[in-house]
Amino acid sequence: MITILCVEDEDDIRSLLIEEIRDAGFNTLEATNGRQALDIIVSKWPDIVVCDITMPELDGHQLFAEIQINHEQLANIPFIFLTALSDKENMITALKAGAADYLTKPVDFDLLLAKIQGCVARLESDKRTGRAF
Repeated sequence: MITILCVEDEDDIRSLLIEEIRDAGFNTLEATNGRQALDIIVSKWPDIVVCDITMPELDGHQLFAEIQINHEQLANIPFIFLTALSDKENMITALKAGAADYLTKPVDFDLLLAKIQGCVARLESDKRTGRAF
């Protein structure tokens, strides 16, 4: 079963994300900041990460860069950024760095779940063909 790590420092939003993603049939992990998320990614290898950008200790961009640079074996985990930062510059930065997608708050759960399903379809295709995401 697919496991999704939800990285969100706001408790209410994180709880809603977890509930919606579980209701859609996925396993979930959760982290309240980027540093905690890094530890979970390295130890548990989630299939997909849904990640805020503005967080304490290590923001979403820093977390993503840390994975890409220092944990190459995990660099193909799809990251979907979910953030209040709706400016074009942040979107472009994330997508150029290799993020799977970029969504803005308030959360549109139908859209988020569609993006997750797209990542799942690519992961399943890659497993069949032996390619990396």
